[in-house]
Amino acid sequence: MHTIREGKKEDLPRILELIHELAIYEKAPEEVINTVELMEKDGFGPHPVFGFFVCEKEDTGEIIGTSIYYYRYSTWKGKRIYLEDLIVTESERGHGAGKLLFNAVMKKGLEEECSGMMWQVLDWNEPAINFYKKYYNATLEGGWLNCHLQDFEIRKILEK
Repeated sequence: MHTIREGKKEDLPRILELIHELAIYEKAPEEVINTVELMEKDGFGPHPVFGFFVCEKEDTGEIIGTSIYYYRYSTWKGKRIYLEDLIVTESERGHGAGKLLFNAVMKKGLEEECSGMMWQVLDWNEPAINFYKKYYNATLEGGWLNCHLQDFEIRKILEK
């Protein structure tokens, strides 16, 4: 059995471990630059920008998964909840933790009067794609390209 609860500051070291595990799975471990200190500031400081749920094993209290979310604004749809990451440690996958974590974010979105929930999935991540289709009949859209600039790139551009 699993228990879902809102994340707390003291959970962050384990959450960062799960983030590193996900980065390895997604073949990008060198991309993680986040730290527990940054997550404390960004999640528990005066202006939190993200929230998260944890999934614990009921018998041991061990955190085996997390769902990290934030709010975004769509000019077409209004306030949306965005699921940044859904992570269940590899040895615990397939036992319902992911569904509980996903449902917790959906419920949070409804409580916060969001018009819907959004997330991304890598096109090669068949287990995740199958999960979203099987349990949620989710719409998986193509046609949009992800764009980003890193902070050092922004500084360089603005210095010109």
